[in-house]
Amino acid sequence: MTDVLSQTEVESLLAALDPGTQSGGGGNVKKDMNTQISVYDFKRPERVSKDQMRAFQALHDGFSRELGAALSGMLRTIVEVKLISADQLTYSEFVFSLENPTCFNLLHSEGLDGNLILDLNPSIIFPIVDRLLGGGRHMTGNLPSRPLTEIELRLVRRITDAAIVGLENAWQNICDLKLKVTQVESNPQIVQIVPPNEVVVLISFEITMSDTRGIMNLCVPFTTIEPLAGALTADSWSAYRRKDVSPAQQVNLEAGVSQAGVEMVVQLAKTNLTAQEFSNLAVGDVIVTEVDKHEPLKVLVEGRPLFGASPGRYRGHKAIQIGKQIEHPQEVVRQKLAQRGIDPIEPKKTPPEDSTMPQ
Repeated sequence: MTDVLSQTEVESLLAALDPGTQSGGGGNVKKDMNTQISVYDFKRPERVSKDQMRAFQALHDGFSRELGAALSGMLRTIVEVKLISADQLTYSEFVFSLENPTCFNLLHSEGLDGNLILDLNPSIIFPIVDRLLGGGRHMTGNLPSRPLTEIELRLVRRITDAAIVGLENAWQNICDLKLKVTQVESNPQIVQIVPPNEVVVLISFEITMSDTRGIMNLCVPFTTIEPLAGALTADSWSAYRRKDVSPAQQVNLEAGVSQAGVEMVVQLAKTNLTAQEFSNLAVGDVIVTEVDKHEPLKVLVEGRPLFGASPGRYRGHKAIQIGKQIEHPQEVVRQKLAQRGIDPIEPKKTPPEDSTMPQ
């Protein structure tokens, strides 16, 4: 049998739902001013985590410095590229935030199996084109409100090529982007690479050349980077992680190091003298040490004893004959620990003992 609520019970339920009343007496309840309310839009879910956004910032911070150096060398003037923001929003919000006309470059990535967008604001593109064509330091007059001509597009391609090289270098620890420009449009609303409500990551840069400033936007759809979501949250995205050395790099390193010069010193003996004894030395004096004449000499390479040697002559020249290698206490400890299956621990270094002359 279905239960039917009375009028009193209905009023009590409505009063409980009303934040301004109490269920018992109906008096006003003071609102908690310390409660923080965060607005969540279900039409635009947060699909990119904070760790992934920090990874994007770290990746493209290095990219901005590399691109600034490349543009400075190309334009023969100081060009600063600075990362200003990395946000996630919908594709429609990104498109409608751009100027029309603009320089809208569609980049295809074979490594990500998708498309990226590189947008260059006209406020910086026209001054760069003017300088590439031999213009002055400052852009005179108002900027033209028109699409780029064929000649200007050819010049802008040099800027996009430099940006592509920087992006591929920044992403090389995650994947091989293999970017190429497939389409250039002046109206951003013409190109529709993802649905309007699809989440994209927008990385914005500020390009400064003399007194001229402009914005460059890099749009990365979430569907394009979704297969790499795990790599972006791990340490693999770091540009400073240790890489495996290829055989070619190893051979080049060995060939370069093998040609480097090192200092080799043969130590006959070592002793201590007082200042008075040293000042009284004369030609023909004999310095007595505690080193036996049959003991091998020490061969020091860059100050480190490595070999024992015997003195002699070879073809009329003073020479030494290399004997056995000197085993250092640290190496002996490592060998014994390795034989017992224990990880070697770096022992404390002790200064070498000096042979003193009897007083």
